[in-house]
Amino acid sequence: MLSIIPLAATGWGQAMTKGIMSPPSNVRPPYLQNVGIEQHLDGQVPPELTFVDETGRSVKLSEYFGKRPLILNLVYYNCSMLCGEALAGLTGAMKMVKFDVGNEFEVVTVSFNPQETPAIAAAKKQDYLQRYGRPGAASGWHFLTGPAESINALTQAVGFQYQYDPRINQYAHATAILVLTPQGRISRYFYGVDYPPKDLRMGLVEASQGKIGNAVDQVLLYCYHYDPATGKYGAVVSNILRLGGGLTIVIVGSLLLILFRLEKSAPRRSTWDHADVGPAKSGPATSDQARYVR
Repeated sequence: MLSIIPLAATGWGQAMTKGIMSPPSNVRPPYLQNVGIEQHLDGQVPPELTFVDETGRSVKLSEYFGKRPLILNLVYYNCSMLCGEALAGLTGAMKMVKFDVGNEFEVVTVSFNPQETPAIAAAKKQDYLQRYGRPGAASGWHFLTGPAESINALTQAVGFQYQYDPRINQYAHATAILVLTPQGRISRYFYGVDYPPKDLRMGLVEASQGKIGNAVDQVLLYCYHYDPATGKYGAVVSNILRLGGGLTIVIVGSLLLILFRLEKSAPRRSTWDHADVGPAKSGPATSDQARYVR
């Protein structure tokens, strides 16, 4: 999913390398030639990069590492189009997940426009914290701005590729969120602006290396696998069939065991020679009678 984002007249921007989410460069307009998302799975987000948080404090990304899994997303705070949709989609998905921001995971939202200020970031944070509506989230959701050098290093490290067109004074970019391990390594990319809560939960469980998950999560992770090409989880048919086959064997075996025990505990039927057949009739026994008299 691509967007062209209007900017104030600055003449600034960086053309990044080509990405896998875009059509081939020979069929793209000039201002979209270097736009896309290139997955750097298991890549390390540089911990030494310096940004400024919403309070105006200088921070290094390493301050957010080492505790719990993270969601990283790159946006432009004053955008009136796709960036707002991406933040709204992320907020909505997080509201549907039982894990809490600031408790089981953290979120780092970074502006890729170096002219944005901490005051703008603070206003945006207040807006989305109110939408999220859970206590304690303020300490776990960080809205950052920073210099061009830090932005360039971060976007290159995570494969976020965007381009500035000075003729129309706009940015073009793709949109995705990244799930990071507690150590800041890239675990998953989720594309677009709509992030299914199931996928987000599974991504956090995987990134946490089991520190969040429970038995149900482990079963779900067994049944579903992540497809980097689509940025989503899909059912693994073979695993589902194995689980279904195993359950069928257990059910059939249990039924046979129950029937066997019922058969053993049932009283034996009386033989015909002890049966009450009424008063004997005179005369020789018929062939049917003789058959059952021993």
